[in-house]
Formats: sequence, C-alpha cells, structure tokens
Amino acid sequence: MDTMTISAFAHAAGVGVETVRFYQRRGLLATPARTGGVRRYGSADLRRLRFIRSAQAAGFTLEGIAELLALDATHDRARVRTLARARIEALDARIAELQRARDALAELADRCGSGRRGPCPILEAFDANTTDAGGPSVGRST
Repeated sequence: MDTMTISAFAHAAGVGVETVRFYQRRGLLATPARTGGVRRYGSADLRRLRFIRSAQAAGFTLEGIAELLALDATHDRARVRTLARARIEALDARIAELQRARDALAELADRCGSGRRGPCPILEAFDANTTDAGGPSVGRST
C-alpha cells in the first residue's frame, strides 16, 4: 500500500481524485514528487487523508483541520480539547436550531392536516416569510 496512484489512493480513502487535489491545493495534503511520471502515495498519506475526512465528518472546517494536523505533531492536547469543545458548542447550537425547525414544521404539518379549508398553512408560512428579507421562519431564531 506504499505505492498507490492518485486514483487508488482516492479510492482507498473513499473520496474522488478531485477531493485529493482540492486538499492538496489547500495545503492539507502534500503533493508527492513524480516517480516515472506518476505521483505515488503511501500509507502515511492515506492516514492523513482519513484523518482529514474524519475531522470533516465531526464538523471541523478546513482551517480547523489544518490546525488539528499541526497540533498532531506538537501533542498539545489542551488546544485539541479546546477546539473539540468549541466544535461541540457549535454542534449543540445547530442541533437546537434544527430542533426548533422540526418543531415549527411539525406544528405546521398538524395544522395542514386538520381538514380546515383555505390555503395550506405550510405553504402560507413559507410564502408570508418571503416578503421579509430573512426568508422562511421555520426554525429561524427570532
């Protein structure tokens, strides 16, 4: 597994070749020198790419991932913990926002199914909120 082409490398990590190139342009992955006209990737590259994907799945931005990668070499656990806690706070806020959106939409769906005549409350709510510059208010903090 120490001599993968970019195609095999991307496949092993479950991403596309363009994703690999994107991470290289962003400085998250090194671009190996060509050997015999072909770039070869090794197991350390694969570990790094999987690290990037895992951190992304946890919601870290590319900038945050770059910092995590740099911290990996320093073993600064306190800073990593701080970054993780900040990410948890952001996730908690997003979960609360999604819960509000879900609750608002569930209420509108119940009203829509009540059998009352007139416009659908869901469509009416979305339409009424397009006149204010903020868009629909389902789930939006007020």
